[in-house]
Amino acid sequence: MNSTEERDRPVRELLGVPDFLRLWLAGGAGNAMRWLELLASSLFAFEVTGSAFAVAIVVATRQLPQFAFGAFAGAVSEAVNRKLIVILAMLVPAIVSAAVALLAATGHLALWHIAVANLVSGIFWATEMSTRRRMVGEVAGPHRIVNAIALDSATNAATRMVGPLLGGIAFEWLGMQGAYAITALVQAGGAFAMSRLTHTQITRRLALTSLPAEIAEGLRFARTRPTIVLVFGITIVVNAFAFSYSGLVSPLGLGVFGVSPALVGLLAAGEPLGAFLGGALMAAGVLRVDRRLLFAGGAALFFVALIVMALSPSYWLALSVLIIGGFGTAGFSNMQTTLMLTEAPAGMRSRLMGIVTVCIGTGPLGVLAAGALARELGPRDAVLVMASLGLLATAILSALLRRR
Repeated sequence: MNSTEERDRPVRELLGVPDFLRLWLAGGAGNAMRWLELLASSLFAFEVTGSAFAVAIVVATRQLPQFAFGAFAGAVSEAVNRKLIVILAMLVPAIVSAAVALLAATGHLALWHIAVANLVSGIFWATEMSTRRRMVGEVAGPHRIVNAIALDSATNAATRMVGPLLGGIAFEWLGMQGAYAITALVQAGGAFAMSRLTHTQITRRLALTSLPAEIAEGLRFARTRPTIVLVFGITIVVNAFAFSYSGLVSPLGLGVFGVSPALVGLLAAGEPLGAFLGGALMAAGVLRVDRRLLFAGGAALFFVALIVMALSPSYWLALSVLIIGGFGTAGFSNMQTTLMLTEAPAGMRSRLMGIVTVCIGTGPLGVLAAGALARELGPRDAVLVMASLGLLATAILSALLRRR
């Protein structure tokens, strides 16, 4: 067997597991539609208001539930059948998307409709990390967990690339009604595919009154593991200070670089393209680096790319450095889940991954901060300030936790 066949074998084995294949495909399709809607809704908000801050608010409403409900969703996922949660997380947003498409088709769609739709769908998005993402690692088995998470991370990166690209094209050619009709159909199909999942799960009795104590127990355990603390800290920094740029993609593309909605979608797809390529290398076993170094170093690379992008004089240079930065987010996102699944005992995984979801949920706060800065300084300087602060925070956290 040659070296190429040896690298490809883990991926072929994973795709031969029916439950993994369903979770992988349904997750990829659902995430692509989320990112499609996120860009389409931001384009709609900018066209209606012309305000970068209004765009930031619309984007934040989709992501804020992760901060508000992530820990609760993680604790519930320890007790409730995770298959049912994943199905509802695709079916309910499909219904919401169909309602938005109908409002747009009849000419009654308003910005507050989009905000409410993003909020409702975002509540179900908050379950992603503690349900589907956990199940991906479990069905793969301990011996294939790194390859499984790397493949799923690469796919998530691909959805963040394809979703905005399709969102820009769909918005330009089909309008809001066409874009949201597509997402409704795809998400409904994903819910149907998940209904055939057979993965056996260990659950326990759901006691709502004990959820706060169980979340607190997870936090106490995390404090004893510096690696888990590192994951929590850098996840907050990256989502609050780095991914906040996503709320300014439309103002940067339309207002600063003066390109079409389709090219705005391409700009939004730049970082995910690099993340997809980097994730594919890790899934195939080509890229082997210390896990904690890859996690923190990947975050730092992304911050540097954002700083260069903010200073870029041209659209195409900005796109190129975002692609390079995507290799950093590949290491960051892949190790984020891998480190949690390998450091946490099975009885605490959903709880701790729910807390990771809360850390991810700080992203909307960063989006709002970046939007407020953009209103005062412009979108370029807003990205520059946020990325510089994030790079400094990443360096400080890594140094402090390395001593421990």
